[in-house]
Amino acid sequence: MATAPRPRTTTRDPEDLAARLTDWLGTRLPGARAVDVSVPASNGLSSETLLFDIEHPEPPLRACALRLAADPGAYTVFPVYDMAAQYRTMRLVRERSDLPVPRVIWLEEDPGPLGAPFFVMERVAGRVPPDVMPYTYEGNWLHSASDGEREQLEAASVALLARLHDQVPPAEADFLAPPGEGSPLRRHVTAQRAYYAWVVERLSRSPLIESAFDRLEELWPRREGGTVLTWGDARIGNVVYDGFDPVAVLDWEMAAPAPREVDLGWTVYLHRFFQDLTVGFGQCGLPGFLRRDRVEARYASLTGHTPRDMDFYTLYAALRHAIVMLRIAYRQAYFGEVSVPQDPDTLILHHGSLRAMVQGSYWGEAGRTR
Repeated sequence: MATAPRPRTTTRDPEDLAARLTDWLGTRLPGARAVDVSVPASNGLSSETLLFDIEHPEPPLRACALRLAADPGAYTVFPVYDMAAQYRTMRLVRERSDLPVPRVIWLEEDPGPLGAPFFVMERVAGRVPPDVMPYTYEGNWLHSASDGEREQLEAASVALLARLHDQVPPAEADFLAPPGEGSPLRRHVTAQRAYYAWVVERLSRSPLIESAFDRLEELWPRREGGTVLTWGDARIGNVVYDGFDPVAVLDWEMAAPAPREVDLGWTVYLHRFFQDLTVGFGQCGLPGFLRRDRVEARYASLTGHTPRDMDFYTLYAALRHAIVMLRIAYRQAYFGEVSVPQDPDTLILHHGSLRAMVQGSYWGEAGRTR
């Protein structure tokens, strides 16, 4: 992991995008120019981000971030990039909760100006826990923080989920519901099955992922609980912090109506994903940070809702992440960055932990406090 090349995140020319952005900006704000246009080094593998300033006597915002749907011809990570839904979701959460969601100002659904739909929002200053190298590795600001500072960040981050789930009326998020029949959880899982089928179309299937889907059915909650608006990609790598306090909650492309535990499972497991990789490469990581038992207890104290069936929901998070990892690996193979092995399960970085979850040996009583 320490020496592997970072997967390609874009096939677009930044200079061309900057010129086209300035042309488009003039249609929304006559006389305006986009200046200091840059592509962050941490650009994601799904939708892309451009950072720029607006040069104008009276701009609605001066420091901006633009989220651009993936290039449809570049082996995208997801089959659909609904920028209008993301824009609408951010407005909904900003208006109906006290979460620090950046203000969105323009939505462009015409792919003509930049090659795909996009929206523009305010850019919030701060720092983000890194993914590459992960914040669990030595040498970054979060790893170097004190235990008390990390506890402050953890408490504030879990509180984001509690406030989102309690404050945003789920009925107002019906436009995000996956198609199909059944409960919100059933529709959520069905959508993941469809995503997996798309990932492996005309390619090698993953026996491990398919066994994880089977195990989900065996662990299916007897009581699914109420539905809330879930963030979807609920992890600290999608939060901007001022010091150790959240000042911007980003990346809403996976938001959907679902049980609360969908977000909690994702938060717990995505940290464990980084922690397990770090330990596997001989470092201690952050063993006391974002522990499953502490996340569940914090959330319960804030909401009065005690998380249920978390073995199911952490397995579901690991399964969802595995599908994304498999798609990214096949994307790397498409660009000649890796070769596809005989066993496609080994393309999934966390295949060992996912297999242990399927077998029921990953957590155990001690594991819940790791």
